[in-house]
Amino acid sequence: MNNREKDKYLILSATFGEGHKQVANAISEAVNEMVADAEPITMDIMEWIHPNLYPISHYIYKKSIKKFPQVYSFLYKKTRVKNSFSVKLNSIFLSGMQAVLKIIQEIKPKVVVSTYPFAAGIISRLKEQGLIDIPAVTIITDYTDHSYWIHPSTDQYVVGSARLRDQLIVLGVEADKIKNTGIPVRKRFMDVLPKDLLLDKYMINPNMFTLLIMGGGDGFFGKGISTFKALESISTPIQLFIVCGKNKKLKTQLEWELKDSKHDVRIFGYCEKVEELMAISDLMISKPGGVTTSEAMAMDLPILLYHSLPGQEEDNAEYLCRSGFALSAKSEKELIAQIENLVRDSAPLRWMKQRMKKYQTKTSSIDALHVIIEAARRGPLRNVTDSRTIQKQKEIEVSI
Repeated sequence: MNNREKDKYLILSATFGEGHKQVANAISEAVNEMVADAEPITMDIMEWIHPNLYPISHYIYKKSIKKFPQVYSFLYKKTRVKNSFSVKLNSIFLSGMQAVLKIIQEIKPKVVVSTYPFAAGIISRLKEQGLIDIPAVTIITDYTDHSYWIHPSTDQYVVGSARLRDQLIVLGVEADKIKNTGIPVRKRFMDVLPKDLLLDKYMINPNMFTLLIMGGGDGFFGKGISTFKALESISTPIQLFIVCGKNKKLKTQLEWELKDSKHDVRIFGYCEKVEELMAISDLMISKPGGVTTSEAMAMDLPILLYHSLPGQEEDNAEYLCRSGFALSAKSEKELIAQIENLVRDSAPLRWMKQRMKKYQTKTSSIDALHVIIEAARRGPLRNVTDSRTIQKQKEIEVSI
C-alpha cells in the first residue's frame, strides 16, 4: 500500500478581479481530476497577507475603478513598462513577503502557481533572495502584457494567445519559458448538457434570438438601468438573460423596470450554471475581462463588448475584436444598433463562431496543467536569464 504523502500544488490568487480566482479554480479542479498524487491548495494571497485590511481595501478597489477610472488608467499606463516609478510602486505590494514565506514553509509545495501579478512578484523576490527554491509558474489572466506580470525568477509563463507570447519575447522573456495554452477555464464549460435539453429546461424558443448580458453585478453599464431599458427600442422581440451576480439591488430594480417588457426577460442573481445560459444564447454582452470572454469562446459564443474599463480591458477588447472573436460598442446608441443588426442578420455571428472554432483550444486547463506538472518535475530553472532581460534590468537600475 502506498502511503506517500501527496505533492502540494500551491495556487495563489486574489479577488481583486474575479478572473484571477476563476483561473485558480480551473487549475485546482484540473489537478484534482488528473493528478492522483497531488493536492491543490488555493489561497487568496491578499486576504492572507492583510486579513484586517482586506475587506475595506477590496471595497475601495471596486469603488475606485468605477468612480475614478481615469486614475486607474493613469497608473496602469505609467507602470505598463518597467521603470523607476513602477518599481517603487510595486515595492508597496511586495510588503507581504514574510507572510507568504511562512505559508510556503508550512505547506512545502512542489510548485507555486500565481494567477495574480503581485503574487508572482512576491514569489520571484523570495527566490531572488534565496529564501525559497521552488518552481514558479505564472498564468496571465488577460490577453495583454504588463510589467507586474513579468519577474526574473519566474520559471514558466502560461498565456492566452500567440500574440501575448510574442509580446513577452519582445520584453526579454525567453521563448522556452512561455506556453500559449489559452486562458484556463473550468471543466463545466466543456461538459454542458445537450442544447435541446437546455432549451427545454429554460423553456426557450429556438426560433427567437437569445441575448445574454453578463457583468451587471458590478454595475458596469455606466448609467445604471437606463441601458437595460434602452433594449426596449429593439424592434424585434427577443429572449433576454440578465445575470446580476451578487447585486441584489440591481436585480430588484430590473425586475420592476422590465416587468412589462415586450421581450421575454429572465433575470438572474448569482448564477451557478452560467455555462448553460451561454450554451443556449446567440450573443453575449460583456465587458472584456480575460476569463469571461475565454469561457464564452470555449463555447463558441459570439461576444459584444461594452463599457471597457481603462487598462487591460481596453487591451483585451482590441485583441478580441482584431482577432474576429468579438464586436464592440462604445456608446448606448451603438450598442442597441449592433444588437438590432445582429438580430436581423446572423452572418457576423456565424463568422465569429467559425473564428473561435478555428483558433481557440478546448483544452486550455489541461494544457496549462501539463505545463505546471512539467515545471514541478523539472524543478526551478537557473542561470537562463536572457541577455536582453539583463540589459533591461541594468537600464532600470541606472534610472532609479
